[in-house]
Amino acid sequence: MSTVAGILKSSLGRKYVMAGTGILLFLFVVGHLVGNLQVFGPPELINTYAHFLQSKPLMVWGARIGLLVLVGLHVTTAVQLSLANQAARPVGYAGRGAYGSTWQSRYMLGTGIVIAAFILYHLAHFTALLPGINGVGDFSKLKTVLHGEPVRDVYAMMVLGFQVWWVALFYLVAQALLFIHLGHGLASLFQTLGLRNHVWWPRIQLFARGASLAVFIGFALIPISIYLRVVGADYAEMKKAELKSAAMVEAVVPAGKAATH
Repeated sequence: MSTVAGILKSSLGRKYVMAGTGILLFLFVVGHLVGNLQVFGPPELINTYAHFLQSKPLMVWGARIGLLVLVGLHVTTAVQLSLANQAARPVGYAGRGAYGSTWQSRYMLGTGIVIAAFILYHLAHFTALLPGINGVGDFSKLKTVLHGEPVRDVYAMMVLGFQVWWVALFYLVAQALLFIHLGHGLASLFQTLGLRNHVWWPRIQLFARGASLAVFIGFALIPISIYLRVVGADYAEMKKAELKSAAMVEAVVPAGKAATH
């Protein structure tokens, strides 16, 4: 335990923690993107995928808790390294920053904190289903039938959610910040692991830029396509009518019950 604590207190140890958590978070992002891209198929595709995950609560909650732990470690070590760098350099660099630094590197901490806040919003939006933050209503009432069983209609949640302009815009801003963060972060973790040299560094930078751009395009296409009514427009209108009908029933039933007493 003391050895682990010693590693975490050292600058090099914290960089390794950042690199390790960064790799795992990147793999999670890619897997999450692959799952979300199923929204471009028929509703049954992503609903079946979502139902499979929901039928494995231990796996899903383990992944959610693990994700929050990884994000917490990543952000904490980033803040610690930033504070340590500031303490070692009480007088800032003249001009735009350290020699050889990029503007992406200078905003890594800021973009990381905003992305962490976005993850919490995303969990509240599509996992906790808090009605007040989606601009639509109570997503828990959106149901569909798979194999004769009523299940959560994730397709409807997505197409209704991203038709709200400020929700779509917030997601796009978050994905743009993720693009900036990944572009520098992926290259940096290879450097941390000692894989930077004059032969591999240009290739590593190309991979980092290409991977971060692919992730951005993949995620950005979802809210853009839905907001522009290219994806799920008719389905969204049908579900809006169902939500409106359910709200009217809820408003009438309590009044009817009150009249009988």
